[in-house]
Amino acid sequence: MRCPFCAHDDSQVKDSRPAEDNAAIRRRRQCSSCGARFTTFERVQLREITVLKSGEEGEERREPFDRLKIEKSVSLACRKRRIDRERIDQLVSGVQRQIETTGDAEIHSREIGEMVMDGLRQLDSVAYIRFASVYRAFNEARDFEEFAGTVRDVATGDTQND
Repeated sequence: MRCPFCAHDDSQVKDSRPAEDNAAIRRRRQCSSCGARFTTFERVQLREITVLKSGEEGEERREPFDRLKIEKSVSLACRKRRIDRERIDQLVSGVQRQIETTGDAEIHSREIGEMVMDGLRQLDSVAYIRFASVYRAFNEARDFEEFAGTVRDVATGDTQND
């Protein structure tokens, strides 16, 4: 494994342990050249996934699936909430497994967004609303109010069709 500090090609594994609900292996490494320590993660990758993103004027862009983008978005939505890092990792791993088990080589970004929304809805209502405000592009306070009202209905089990 190449050292991220000095780019030397050799490093030693100092410690390995399961991570992300046993979906990955976390390895602590030490560079044999500069002595710096760093962490790597090893995960199973079933296939290359391409994400289809809607662009301007209906154009679709394609880019490789990047788990880190989901991690960053979910972490930002959960910021300053009392949510264990492990639960965030479990949510992200769950979304990644859902994507990989669809059997499709391509997936629309909106499908990924909905998977993340479903996971956040079960994890934390405030993080769910935060993510939704960006994902669904809320423009006014009224958008928050309307969406929060639906979250309240789900949380209390109320439905309008009773």
